[in-house]
Amino acid sequence: MFSFDSYRNQWFGSIRGDVMAGLVVALALIPEAIAFSIIAGVDPKVGLYASFSIAVLVAFTGGRPGMISAATAATAVLMVTLVRDHGLQYLLAATVLAGLIQIGAGLLRLGFVMRYVSKSVMTGFVNALAILIFLAQLPELDPGSVTWITYVLVAAGLAIIYLFPLLTRAIPSPLVTIVVLTLVAYAFGLDVRTVGDMGALPDTWPVFLIPQIPLTLETLTIILPYSVAVAVVGLLESLMTQNIVDDLTDTKSDRSQEMIGQGIANTATGFIGGMAGCAMIGQSIINVKSGGRGRLSCFTAGACLLFMVVVLGDLVSQIPMAALVAIMIMVSIGTFSWSSIKALRTHPHSSSMVMIATVVTVVWTHNLAIGVLVGVLLSGIFFAGKIAQLFTVSTSISKDGRVRTYVVEGQLFYASVENFMNSFDFREALDKVIIDVSRAHIWDISSVQALDMAILKFRRDGAEVEIVGMNEASETIVDRLAIHDKPGASDKLMAH
Repeated sequence: MFSFDSYRNQWFGSIRGDVMAGLVVALALIPEAIAFSIIAGVDPKVGLYASFSIAVLVAFTGGRPGMISAATAATAVLMVTLVRDHGLQYLLAATVLAGLIQIGAGLLRLGFVMRYVSKSVMTGFVNALAILIFLAQLPELDPGSVTWITYVLVAAGLAIIYLFPLLTRAIPSPLVTIVVLTLVAYAFGLDVRTVGDMGALPDTWPVFLIPQIPLTLETLTIILPYSVAVAVVGLLESLMTQNIVDDLTDTKSDRSQEMIGQGIANTATGFIGGMAGCAMIGQSIINVKSGGRGRLSCFTAGACLLFMVVVLGDLVSQIPMAALVAIMIMVSIGTFSWSSIKALRTHPHSSSMVMIATVVTVVWTHNLAIGVLVGVLLSGIFFAGKIAQLFTVSTSISKDGRVRTYVVEGQLFYASVENFMNSFDFREALDKVIIDVSRAHIWDISSVQALDMAILKFRRDGAEVEIVGMNEASETIVDRLAIHDKPGASDKLMAH
């Protein structure tokens, strides 16, 4: 239920902390937005305008205060082929459509799918992202392209980040790092890479525009696959980040509203010349650890980003990349779940395998969605295997040896069907067979077909078969799918 007082508190509950944190995030967003534009194959201003627009709009429409959304690598890599084959205007149109898809997903309340992402997958996602954040800094530490003073600045930056809070926490240490290293580099004329070396910063404000594409079915078939991919990946990363920020802040947020908010932001961004984006776990952690908790922090990050690149572009371009590298290394160290390494000895092997598989897949493919998908699939397989192990069938026979009773216990589904069938002796000469399923539950078409097969095999040898104790839910699926009581049942079953 929406509460105006709660919404107002999300904006103005911690003004100072949100503004300071937003400023730090804005500075860190600039090189990333430029880098993501380069990944997608477009001008740097496309990523910078996107980061501004998405951050500002999500601040108003999102469901998770304190979470930072902007242009991201996860969505940029999906647009490479589209830009190469069809150009920027198709990217903008795909961004608008992706946003509309996300709005629809939010209205349909599809955020419930996050229930099926296990803790092991979440841990793997976080660890993989920490590794990717660190690996992304390596080009700025390449001995072949940077001078030795870069390493000195990075080390100094890390020292400030971790030691300055011992003096005071009134000012975020990452902001102090940026200011100090920029002044040092400028004062001594140090030969280091700067933000300006990443690409030209825009010098004009964004304007409203409609993507110049033909409004035809052919255009839709071109952009739809990209839009769906961007929408799904964007929502997945946003919801995963939302869960992590929820845990960091010990608060709960609205998944459906976050999906709608991300969709509105992407749709509008496509109309000002920006690319699609989503929540950013690295920047969100910077924000939270710098004191940002409310919507004002995300708004400040977006607004300051645009102001700095358009109005203060000459000053911002002087920021040494070493300062931002130090901040992102801090983020990668703080993001990685170091306790998960120790937990490998104590956690179940299946959980550890899921976590490791998620990390390896994400790092190998540089695609968070694929890694999470692999982790979820493995979790499902291991879970099914565990449930199947709890399945048993016991048996007893009447004193005259003519009636045998089979008592089925546990979950009857595709993974336990083989054990179910192996529990019956179809060669035994009997007058009647009773299958007691009062302690079992029948879940799917595989289990219904196995029940059909068992009944028909006993009947083929002349035994009467009686099913007893079936619960209402099992009875519903059996009545709808079973064929053992229908004419020509044996022929139909063999046809399957």
